[in-house]
Amino acid sequence: MSRAALLVLADGRFPAGGHAHSGGAEAAVKAGQITGAESLESFCRGRLHTAGLVSAALAAAAVLGVDARELDAAADARTPSPALRAAARKLGRQLMRAARATWPSDELEAVAREFPKGAHQPVVLGLAARAAGLEPLDAAYCAAYESVSGPASATVRLLSLDPFDATGALARLTMDLDRVAGLAVEAARRAVDEGTDALPAASAPLLEIAAELHAAWPVRLFAS
Repeated sequence: MSRAALLVLADGRFPAGGHAHSGGAEAAVKAGQITGAESLESFCRGRLHTAGLVSAALAAAAVLGVDARELDAAADARTPSPALRAAARKLGRQLMRAARATWPSDELEAVAREFPKGAHQPVVLGLAARAAGLEPLDAAYCAAYESVSGPASATVRLLSLDPFDATGALARLTMDLDRVAGLAVEAARRAVDEGTDALPAASAPLLEIAAELHAAWPVRLFAS
């Protein structure tokens, strides 16, 4: 299948539900950790090398055919926050609906039955990429980019940040994106033979703590 399928999967208009989530940016804005383009870039760089790396490796491993149940358990183990686990499964469920409609496959149908409440989003992303005929590196890039594009888009809404400045912050992360995607695929290939323990487990405790606090807010613009 054409690699142009990656453009469809990575398009912000793909109906996967990501627009309702800020990737931790809403809590970071309230805490004063994101105040403009420079701090947004720092936040996204940290998120990319932790949550982004983990997500990219999970997605790449799914493309390589590592068992979805094992990958989902690995994602759970790498997500201490119940709020983030719930958000990841909600996003996975929505992405699964979109992927099944766009690239129908027996594998997607089987995983949808196995996880009626949703598998973790990066796992579903990898399965969608596999169904679309994409490569592990494609899925890794998609997951890594999503880990930073979501917070950037959310910050434009939360701070009325100039979209040009937010896009500039993302552009300055491109070399980091290349490195993270490459590391993710290397780990995913090891996981084929060594199991999911070979996947990265980079942590971001402040993101986990902030997610729990954010989930308790009575009023919030984003679901996570």
